[in-house]
Amino acid sequence: SGYAGVVILGGALAPGYVYEGHDQPLLNEAAERMTIAVSLMQRHPKLQVIFTGGEGLLFGSGPSEAQRAKIFFDSLSVSASRVVYESDSRNTYENAIFSARLPGVDINQRWLLLTSATHMPRSMATFAKAGWNVTAFPVDFRTGPSTPWTAFSLGDGAKGWQLGLHEMIGFAAYRLAGRL
Repeated sequence: SGYAGVVILGGALAPGYVYEGHDQPLLNEAAERMTIAVSLMQRHPKLQVIFTGGEGLLFGSGPSEAQRAKIFFDSLSVSASRVVYESDSRNTYENAIFSARLPGVDINQRWLLLTSATHMPRSMATFAKAGWNVTAFPVDFRTGPSTPWTAFSLGDGAKGWQLGLHEMIGFAAYRLAGRL
């Protein structure tokens, strides 16, 4: 494949406080971050895999997202030796910085960066600024080549605007903080 590995950004699992009440891994609307990752691991058995994600909620509780990701991968019989977990990061900037510190990680090698398509521009810019040699591997697409007018929904429209604003504000905040 020509890549040292793939960095999977957290954001596809239900919050820790939700997990605490259930005995199963719970995915959210960004589930492709996890399901496509499993497919990549099956097709490329030598690919190094990093999952990065702590707790993004200000007052989060329960296991970190990395711990919940391990439960998910274990439930699908992914070998424990396939994935290295980074569980201290709270945002994309920390994903890039903390993952670079993991043993055996060489950020100068070529890496795939797997995250939601809407999150990819900020993620790529953040990882590049942190010195990573990353190639985008977008998943979790929210649009197609065209959308039929019959698919319009007020609720989905509001969620789309919220997602777009989240990324625009995050990009601006990272730029102001010198992280991009």
